[in-house]
Amino acid sequence: MKFIETDIDGAYRIEVEKFGDERGFFARGFCEKEFDEQGITMPVVQANIGYSKKKYTTRGLHYQLEPHAEAKLVRCTKGALLDVAVDIRPDSPTYGRSVAIGLTEEEPTQVFIPAGCAHGYQTLADDSEIFYMVSAFYAPDHERGIRWNDPSLDIPWKETENVIVSEKDKNWPDFTL
Repeated sequence: MKFIETDIDGAYRIEVEKFGDERGFFARGFCEKEFDEQGITMPVVQANIGYSKKKYTTRGLHYQLEPHAEAKLVRCTKGALLDVAVDIRPDSPTYGRSVAIGLTEEEPTQVFIPAGCAHGYQTLADDSEIFYMVSAFYAPDHERGIRWNDPSLDIPWKETENVIVSEKDKNWPDFTL
C-alpha cells in the first residue's frame, strides 16, 4: 500500500497494490503491519456499507464525540463518490481544514480518516455504494454533525443545488473555528 498524505494531519489517500492477471486482480485493503509502519492504529470493530440510489446523494458531515471518536478506512465499492473529511480536532495543526477525494469502483483507492474528523460523501453516479471500517462502535448519544454545505469549510462538492440530503444532515449546525 502507498500512503499519500493529505491536507489533514494523519489523513491519507491510500493506493493499494494490485496483483492482476487475465482473471482480474487481488489487493490487500487493510494490513495492520503496514498501518503500524505509518504510525496508524486502527482497531477495526465494525464495517459499514452505505448504498445510494441517486447521483448527488449527500451524507454527513458526521462524527462522534470522545470516548467514541471513530477513525475510518473508506472505499467506494460501486459507482463513484466524493469522500470528504474535516479536521475538527482543536489541537491539530490542520484544525478547520477539509479534504475531498474522489473514489470509484474501478480503482480500489481508499481514504484513511483519523478519529476527531467529521466525515461525509456525495455520490457521483446512480447506484453507488461505500464500504468503510471503523475503530469505534456507533454510540448514538455521542453522534454529532456539521451542516454539509457550511460555506466556511469551502468543500468542493460536485453539486450543491440538486442534491438529496436528509433533514437531519440539512439541520446540523455550522462549524465554528
